[in-house]
Amino acid sequence: MYILTVYGKESEGAYSVADPKNDGEQILYLFEAEDDGSPTMHVLEVEDDIMLKTCELHDYSYTVITPNDIVIPPKTNHDFI
Repeated sequence: MYILTVYGKESEGAYSVADPKNDGEQILYLFEAEDDGSPTMHVLEVEDDIMLKTCELHDYSYTVITPNDIVIPPKTNHDFI
């Protein structure tokens, strides 16, 4: 599994987006396959089980992006988890 971080801001956490349908709650994107997102993103490989358990332990919302999915992050309403 892979997560995205922003170059130069890796220590601030993983890239997440606000869910407008759920009061802006942050959702972490977990990718099944490596993806570069955009030139300003940095792809980090993470252990599947550890990442899922971490999200559940801290009550983070997440979604798993498969190689068949296409995700276009919004230009606004993003943050770090």
